[in-house]
Amino acid sequence: MSIKILLLEDDKLFNETLQDFLEEEGFVLDYALDPYTALELSYKHIYDLYLFDVNLPYESGFDLLEKLRQSGDTTPTIFLTSRDDKASLTQGFEAGADDYMKKPIDLDELLLRISALMRRQVRNEKIIIGEYSLDTLSKTLYHEDKTLEVTKKAVELLILLLQSNGEVVSTDEIKNRLWAAGQNASDGALRVYVTQLKKYFSEHIENVRGIGYKWVT
Repeated sequence: MSIKILLLEDDKLFNETLQDFLEEEGFVLDYALDPYTALELSYKHIYDLYLFDVNLPYESGFDLLEKLRQSGDTTPTIFLTSRDDKASLTQGFEAGADDYMKKPIDLDELLLRISALMRRQVRNEKIIIGEYSLDTLSKTLYHEDKTLEVTKKAVELLILLLQSNGEVVSTDEIKNRLWAAGQNASDGALRVYVTQLKKYFSEHIENVRGIGYKWVT
C-alpha cells in the first residue's frame, strides 16, 4: 500500500521540490501552500503522514497540528522548519509532532526519517476486532491463532476502513491507497477484496452505492 502524505509548505519552489522527490520515491502526495487548504484536505482524505512547515500565512504549523490533535487526528507528523531554538522545538512536540527537521532539509535524511516513523507506527499496532486480530506489520488476519486466507491488499483495505473512523472511504481513495502509481486499479479486484473481508466482517462493511465503503461498528 502506498504511503499517502499531506505536504504543507508555503514556499512554492520548495513545495514542488519535495513533491517531485517524494513522488519519485513512490509516495502519494497531496500538497497545500497554506494551513486552511491543508485543514480542508485533512477532512476529505486519510493520510499516513503530515509534513508541515511551521512559519505559514494566517497561522503556524504548530497551531494547525494542535487543532488536528484536538479533533482526534493522530496522523504522524514531521515539522520542517528554519527554527532551531529550544522553545520552538518544545512547542512543536507539545503540539503533537512526532519528529522535527531543520531547514535546509537533506532529502535523503527526510526519507530515512519517514521510513523510521512509518515502521514505528506499524510495529505499535496490533488491532483486535472481536474474535479476530490483525497484524499490520505482516498484513495478516487471524481468527484466534489460525491464519486466515486473505490477500495482503484485502488486509490493506481493512486497515484503511478501520482508520476512517466510520467515515465513507471513496472508491477513488481506496484505489489511490491500495495501488501504486502506474498500477492498474481494477474495480473487479476491489470487489474481490471486499468479498474476502465480508466473509468475516459482513456486518461491519457497508457499500455506499456510487461512493465507496465504510466500516460500521
